[in-house]
Amino acid sequence: MSDLVAALPMYDWPEVRDEVDAQWAGLREAFRQKGIDAPQAIVRRNGDLPQVPGGIHDAEGRLIAPDPVTLPPNELDYHQLWLHPALLFAQTCWGPMELGLSRQVQVIGQPSYDAYEGGQGELYSSALVMRTGEGPQVRSPAAGKALLPLDLMRGKRFTFNSLDSMSGVIGLTRDLQAAGESLDIFSSRSESGGHRGSIVAVAEGKADIAAIDCESWALAQRFESAARKVAVVGWTARRKGLPYITAMTTPEKTVRALREALAGLAEQPRIQRIG
Repeated sequence: MSDLVAALPMYDWPEVRDEVDAQWAGLREAFRQKGIDAPQAIVRRNGDLPQVPGGIHDAEGRLIAPDPVTLPPNELDYHQLWLHPALLFAQTCWGPMELGLSRQVQVIGQPSYDAYEGGQGELYSSALVMRTGEGPQVRSPAAGKALLPLDLMRGKRFTFNSLDSMSGVIGLTRDLQAAGESLDIFSSRSESGGHRGSIVAVAEGKADIAAIDCESWALAQRFESAARKVAVVGWTARRKGLPYITAMTTPEKTVRALREALAGLAEQPRIQRIG
């Protein structure tokens, strides 16, 4: 039994658990064919993470995360997962990476977003959604440039999933800055806790506008009834999508094998090799 940890948490909606498990099964077998002791199942809760007595420390010996056993067992703390020394494979976001996670992990690949409107190869964008009828619906620009309805956005209540989210707030902030604006264009800002929560908040009138990454928007159109009450009124610019990572302590030989395995799956629609 493998002592390593794997997870695919970023699009692991309850309705697609079987699809995510199947995705991991394909990755697991590709990794095992390269001699990697990949775990049988992905983790979905803090209680599934191996204990780290004394907590998780960085290369300089600084405490950067507690022992997972001290956290609520039925929740999943993403940062705890990403920082775990036994991490073999997981997804993260470039927001946390830019905010310091990149010093603690190694990037091994990028997913493909070709299957989603707003995506192209390893690039993705976010749909700007408002309640249906409050603005004209628009398609994702072919060139991947930002399409911001500034007059429509001005004075609205903005909600976002989390402050460290590239798709939910950081990318939009940068696009607004490029247009000579800022988040001050909105009358208020609130944190929803997740893209799905942002869609519900807009649909229920608790907020007016949100930025939802294109894959989450596709999931919402399949499974979230609130999505039928909102419409896409704009798009952020395309940016590099959520990277696949492994622990900084993962041996170089294993990192190389992980990348080779991903390269071997490059013909499948959800995997691309890191450049």
